Amino acid sequence: METNNTDIIVGLDIGTTKVSVIIGRKNQYNKIEILGNGKSISSGVSRGIVSNIDKTVASIKLALEEVEKKNDIEINEVYVGIAGQHIKSLQHRGEIVRDNIEVEIGQEDIDKLKDNMFKLITIPGEEVIHVIPQEYTVDGEDSIQDPKGMAGVKLEANFHVITAQVGAVRNIMRCVEKAGLITKGLILEPFASAVATLDDDEFREGVALVDIGGGTTDVAIFLDKIIRHTAVIPFGGNIVTKDIKTGLSILDKQAELLKIKFGSAMYTDDQENVMVSIPGLRGREPKEIAVKNLSEIIGARMKEIIDLVYHEIKVSGYENKLMTGIVLTGGGSQIKNLQQLVSFITAKETRIGYPNEHLSGESKDLVTSPMYSTGVGLVLKGFQKRKDNNSNLTRGDSVNDTENEQKSNSLLAKFASFFEDEID
Repeated sequence: METNNTDIIVGLDIGTTKVSVIIGRKNQYNKIEILGNGKSISSGVSRGIVSNIDKTVASIKLALEEVEKKNDIEINEVYVGIAGQHIKSLQHRGEIVRDNIEVEIGQEDIDKLKDNMFKLITIPGEEVIHVIPQEYTVDGEDSIQDPKGMAGVKLEANFHVITAQVGAVRNIMRCVEKAGLITKGLILEPFASAVATLDDDEFREGVALVDIGGGTTDVAIFLDKIIRHTAVIPFGGNIVTKDIKTGLSILDKQAELLKIKFGSAMYTDDQENVMVSIPGLRGREPKEIAVKNLSEIIGARMKEIIDLVYHEIKVSGYENKLMTGIVLTGGGSQIKNLQQLVSFITAKETRIGYPNEHLSGESKDLVTSPMYSTGVGLVLKGFQKRKDNNSNLTRGDSVNDTENEQKSNSLLAKFASFFEDEID
């Protein structure tokens, strides 16, 4: 079976600790179900940025082979997640003055306003990859969500502008290509994770999504179905593992296993006097580890990460508009009592976001872990993109990539169409 069949979408999540490939399709009821997934250890990525091309390509191929063998399928096109500490965001206001007030505001005026944002001066090596309108102002009348059809001379808008390093994106594309795959689309991972874990009420009423990965923690704030703020914190689950390794003087593998099986973000009374025995190496005596000490190490680092997350929520200006609180997802969100610690520090309702909430059938059991939120979201966003393209073709609009290249010679700007302004 080929991935260009109309019912198949493949998501590729290249993370710091793992590479996962997830296959999804639409069933006879037009619902999305997951056919299978493949996973491999990621050894060529550091904090979301490719640091070794060959190792990353090898990891992609391993995950690809696993899922192809399990499902007897040949994969050649994927939707790829993009994230990492090189992703930055800023708020900017733009305006245009129209020539004729008798002509109503149209899509071409909005496109012109957005295109101007791609010309912003950025740090050398960085480019604007996406421009998200927040609200519009027409002749001084503000808080307009859609100005099309209105009369006015001066059109303004507040924009959420996202930038990325050109080299980082090129390296991701190169890894995918060397693995024998075609990149069907680039999608911001916070967008993907949000689509997989949040519901309509959360998107509309205000929510902060916190995706704790291996190398970074992504923060995305949504309100009125529009992403309002994004941030990348350069700490994730890996730093917790390193703290355990250093604090308890054990091996990296042992530290990771302790974190997963016995780790807790908050010390509780039932951990008092509980000990865990770690086998010694090469004839050495087993090592006794106090679970209380383990929790104190994990709690200290997680508190630091949460404080940084809360700082981003505060500086965003939306702290008091998050009516549905905070949703935690990603592999790092699985630490015991983390939900309670986040709620205690931020004084906001907090829940764990699972990626199977919008799926159908038995496929829900394949991706129950929050670590698959991004991969499942890539599949969901891929189907949304395909639907949008089909709608454009039905209306007679061109979706040729050449038109995007004509709008901008930027390597990254031509991928802007793969990012959605609103959550459908």
